[in-house]
Amino acid sequence: MSNPHEHVLTGLRVLDLTRALAGPTCTRMLAEMGAEVIKVESAPGGDLVRNISKMRNERSLYYIQQNLGKKSVCINLRDPRGMALVASLVAQVDVVVENFKPGTLDEMGLSYERLKEIKPDIILCSISALGQSGPLSHLPGYDFIAQAYAGVTSMIGENNGQPYIPLVALGDVSTGVHGALAILAALRYRDRTGQGQHIDAALLDAYYHCNEVSVHQYSGSNGAFKPTRAGAHLSYICPPGKGNGGWIVVMAFAPLEGSIATMGRPELANDERLGTDAGRLANRAEVVKMIEDWLATFPDRDSAVAHMQKHRVPCAPVLSIEETVNHPHHRARGTVRTVDDRIAGKFDIPGFPLKFSAFPKDLPLEAATLGQHNDEVLRQVLGRDANEIAELRAAGVLVEGKY
Repeated sequence: MSNPHEHVLTGLRVLDLTRALAGPTCTRMLAEMGAEVIKVESAPGGDLVRNISKMRNERSLYYIQQNLGKKSVCINLRDPRGMALVASLVAQVDVVVENFKPGTLDEMGLSYERLKEIKPDIILCSISALGQSGPLSHLPGYDFIAQAYAGVTSMIGENNGQPYIPLVALGDVSTGVHGALAILAALRYRDRTGQGQHIDAALLDAYYHCNEVSVHQYSGSNGAFKPTRAGAHLSYICPPGKGNGGWIVVMAFAPLEGSIATMGRPELANDERLGTDAGRLANRAEVVKMIEDWLATFPDRDSAVAHMQKHRVPCAPVLSIEETVNHPHHRARGTVRTVDDRIAGKFDIPGFPLKFSAFPKDLPLEAATLGQHNDEVLRQVLGRDANEIAELRAAGVLVEGKY
């Protein structure tokens, strides 16, 4: 394209009132697709994640990863003049995204009803842990709280042990993506009808949406089947195995013939106990030992994986983070990408997960320093002059920072 900043959402303007991860993920998705995202950060310190992962020159790598391409306006939200600026920005945008605790936006004088008075076709996306309605909606929360309420935590860990917490932000990121999807759907609806709407995106709902078989198996069995954690193995299909040099995952959805050919065990095809999924589940310990004994005959993990892939058996090594960062497939697809921040320098982050044929390259996005776009936004979006901006800065309504 002639314009290196052109993308599928070019022309869309978003007011970002979010912080931490779930909300910023939503607006990051939009920014990566070309939307102009104006991020309002609360003075004096801005988004709380600016204090996380400060590993290079006092610059937060966390902030960079989650806020590429966004314009930063840092405003004292406790000052009426600051809130007046935010209200003025509402009139100039298509979408507002917020992830305050439910009710907070109303207390700030920016309820959905108020936003509609400012801009009748506004789309408001509210992201929260437990939702905008329901008996739990008033409670504060974050990713792992929603995960626990969704029954997901109860499914992770050893069968008779404590549940485990995954060290990835599944709920925050998933909800942010769900929110971005809902915003695009609401924009399509507005194109047809001229009407905006209020979107309620909850981490609890996004997490619960990830329950693959547990809910319907419990309900469909009238409560006889009670899903719970199963340690290293799935509860409803054949287990993974362990080979020399590290764990590998062996997918049981592979045709039985392929697995038999891979291990050189043709007699298993007619085995009364191990020839069916039900039989293998009933004799799990024997199956696990058989697979692990066979995997132990390979010199290392990667040779075992290569052997299975040659026989078209779906499998994968359990890669460490270090291995993922340097994996040629991840690099080739942009699953891992390198950013070159003007303050922190070069480092790797997860790449944008959506690929568009018309826009094959990532946008050249940078993360803003605190309040970097105060002047630009107030001048170009709100039409304020230099004297007023200087007065607001002197009064502490507008704040800038080095990082």
